[in-house]
Amino acid sequence: MSSAKTVQALTPAAVQAAYDLIQPYVHRTPLLTCQTLDAIASTPQSTEALVDTPFEGQTPARPNFRFYFKCENLQRIGAFKARGAFHALLRLVEERGEEEVKRRGVITHSSGNHAQALALAASTLNIPAYIVMPRISTPSKIAGTKSHGAEVIFSGSTSVEREAVVAELQAKTGALLVPPYDYFDVICGQGTTALELEAQYAERGSGILDAVITPVGGGGLNAGVATYFSDKPQTLVFGAEPSFEGADDCRRGLQAGQRVEKVSTLTIADGLRTPVGVLNWEVISDKRKVEGVFAVTEEQIKAAMRLVLERMKVVVEPSAVVGLAACLFNEDLRRRVEQEGGEKGWDVAIVFSGGNTTVEAISKLFG
Repeated sequence: MSSAKTVQALTPAAVQAAYDLIQPYVHRTPLLTCQTLDAIASTPQSTEALVDTPFEGQTPARPNFRFYFKCENLQRIGAFKARGAFHALLRLVEERGEEEVKRRGVITHSSGNHAQALALAASTLNIPAYIVMPRISTPSKIAGTKSHGAEVIFSGSTSVEREAVVAELQAKTGALLVPPYDYFDVICGQGTTALELEAQYAERGSGILDAVITPVGGGGLNAGVATYFSDKPQTLVFGAEPSFEGADDCRRGLQAGQRVEKVSTLTIADGLRTPVGVLNWEVISDKRKVEGVFAVTEEQIKAAMRLVLERMKVVVEPSAVVGLAACLFNEDLRRRVEQEGGEKGWDVAIVFSGGNTTVEAISKLFG
């Protein structure tokens, strides 16, 4: 299938078909609200917070936010990645046949969440799995991957280093590649997050969802969510990513009109250290599907994470809260909500993408 045809085939119907297939294997995660966070986000930032920004000296925005948190941190293996991994593997079995897939096994590279997800899916379907992980991956994610019986092989931290090890292993084993994000069936699987949250929002009788914000690393989640909402223009889709050491490759690429191919960053949002995939870029760079992408600092990520831990009593990893951080601190986004939402404001769904962290990691962040 050519790239153009693949992009054209990314439709809401394809996401629905993915949901029908994976339902027996994944959780329907909660959609939570928090009036405290609504109030905090709806309070103007201090004038000091706008110093050294384009808004210095201006009156801070007064947006009105109502948040709906899609808790994929409570998904199997603690992240949305279970959706894409199960869908990709089930489709692979359909296309190649169970015998061939079991004989050859599957392989991927991941800093942790897709690693655990594919390991779980492979274990569930009795398929051998080889997982290439950066040596600096969170120990709990490495342990989680191994716990499902996958063979873990270590590599350097960049996507180039990971892919080189994958190619070497494929040559030896003949394993079938299930990419972590730049893959049609993975994108469709991740898009089921949007299908579910829209249904849960509708059950509350709240009307139309104004916006959805997801983290952007490789872009599979954002592209999948944007695909699902592509025929629902009244709901805007945004992305958010860290700015540290150029981790905001998607935002920079959109500004330049060209995908950024390489990223080398050690942002605390370790799930977002990869560049946006080629197929995902085709979706995200389409203004009809994704309205924009915002970048947040390490301190803003930590502040958002602290609020979720302390006010919501929900365990999340740093990558999960970049969307909330954008709502709290990005004045561009806040002014847009103020101007377009007026007194009513916006109903905004934020995807908490994962919760795979440890007490030690949290202590290190806030100690």
